[in-house]
Amino acid sequence: MSKLAGLYAITVDGVQGDTLYSQVEAALSGGARILQYRDKSTDNQRRLNEALQLLTLCRQHQATFIINDDIDLCLQCGAHGVHLGKNDTHYSSARNRLGADRIIGVSCYNDLQLAQAATRDGADYVAFGAIYPSTTKPLTVAAGLTLLREAKRQLSLPVVAIGGITPENALPVIQAGADMVAMIQGLFGQTDIQLAARNTRLLFENF
Repeated sequence: MSKLAGLYAITVDGVQGDTLYSQVEAALSGGARILQYRDKSTDNQRRLNEALQLLTLCRQHQATFIINDDIDLCLQCGAHGVHLGKNDTHYSSARNRLGADRIIGVSCYNDLQLAQAATRDGADYVAFGAIYPSTTKPLTVAAGLTLLREAKRQLSLPVVAIGGITPENALPVIQAGADMVAMIQGLFGQTDIQLAARNTRLLFENF
């Protein structure tokens, strides 16, 4: 399992099976350090099968595997942790179920007070966004680079930036203090996923 830093890849909801695995393999080969499995369907058996396969890929690449929003699936497949949004299980309840060793990440949108509360309640990282306009969630709130800088000044936890980030616009986000940059279409929507991941990894290495 990698430390909480670098390229944070989030799978595209609705991409399944071999296509999903090949996309993730390319992202991990290019240097993604964290992978979040995001699938909002109710096909629990398929989701478990996919999560187990993705966990195997993450282990092969020494990457961290996170499940979006589903504590049961995290426990079933043995993932490293979960990521929770404002409408998901409260992180203190999640900690009671997951124990001390698993990772809990929390979406804080553009709300620094929410991030401070998550820090007090035992979250392992917080996420802010959208940094740029997002094609995945076009109606989401805007956060921006100024908020990232303030978050890094006030918080002790690793910070994720998400929303409209691509290899081409990620450097200012890293310079603003993001420990991780999360990408969905900015990574998996690229013609060459592995190259996009590599270019993003190099931004961190050269910063």
